[in-house]
Amino acid sequence: MDKLTPEHRSWNMSRIRSGNTKPELLVRSLLHRMGYRFRLHRKDLPGKPDIVLPKYRTVIFVHGCFWHRHEDCKYAYIPKSRREFWDNKFKTNIERDKKVNQKLMNLGWKVNIIWECELSDVKAVEKKLDNFFKNNAETKNG
Repeated sequence: MDKLTPEHRSWNMSRIRSGNTKPELLVRSLLHRMGYRFRLHRKDLPGKPDIVLPKYRTVIFVHGCFWHRHEDCKYAYIPKSRREFWDNKFKTNIERDKKVNQKLMNLGWKVNIIWECELSDVKAVEKKLDNFFKNNAETKNG
């Protein structure tokens, strides 16, 4: 049972940002240090990706494990109250993510997802990004 009033819960939820989150800022900082230049939240692309690297035809989403349901992650727990609401919410989020990723790929973009929990090991994320770009180097311009 939720111990907060609906008004207080609404206030709490309104504080959750969709962009410029700490995990997103960390990935942007890491990419910048690695020498990559990028654009943010391009509204002309499906899903308004968090990070867009036009030179590499690549988008990066920095997903929160809870909201985007990172499989087998401790942060992707299911709240105990309002189970039906949360089940529907998570199902909708997962379906939307799949559709957005498919639309981007159909437009010729490569999609990379960095999970919030991965950021506890920045070196591993750097290696993941480095491998991603090395494996997709054939699309590099200039």
